[in-house]
Amino acid sequence: MNIKTAVPIALTGLTLCLAACSAEAPKESSSTGSSTPVQQSPAATSGWAFMPANGAAGIKAAGLDVLSAEGSAEHIHAHLDVISDGHAIPVPADIGFSFGSNGQPNGISALHTHDPSGIIHIEAPTAGVTYTLGQVLTEWGVLDGKDSTPGSAHSSTGDWQVYVNGTQQPGDPKDTPLRSHDEILLVHGPAPATIPSSYSFPSGY
Repeated sequence: MNIKTAVPIALTGLTLCLAACSAEAPKESSSTGSSTPVQQSPAATSGWAFMPANGAAGIKAAGLDVLSAEGSAEHIHAHLDVISDGHAIPVPADIGFSFGSNGQPNGISALHTHDPSGIIHIEAPTAGVTYTLGQVLTEWGVLDGKDSTPGSAHSSTGDWQVYVNGTQQPGDPKDTPLRSHDEILLVHGPAPATIPSSYSFPSGY
């Protein structure tokens, strides 16, 4: 399919889906088992914002296609929490979307977010493809190793830890596969006293 010709046709549907999926999303993140309070601060969260102008480039850098509509061959969800040195980092909405010069979405990848709940949507045109946490981070534009400051938005993942459903995983966090209903915790610095082992997804997810 020629994406450039398909996008204008599918754009209305994409916009409607954005509104509909956002309405279904929970108002607050609620990872089961996470009782350790973490705080947000402007200094700690600096640099973690998603930049819409880089949306298409981030999708392509992650090795994914800019699609004209969400895929329908596979539809699953995982949840991501990010904590840097005791500070919660919000996972932004619109990761995995491309935007036109008018600021409106004009494309989407199979791997994306609709809201700041931390829910990662995999709505893929091909079933059975394994997507990774590293692809989400690349689309987001963070943890790319461009800053040597430990725990910063552009540090490398070398000194970050990742937990899946409460269990610490070996190796590079970027290699962590995204599976249905996984609760993923990405941490720099001391881990919370209680690691979340699950996430309460909305009905239908």
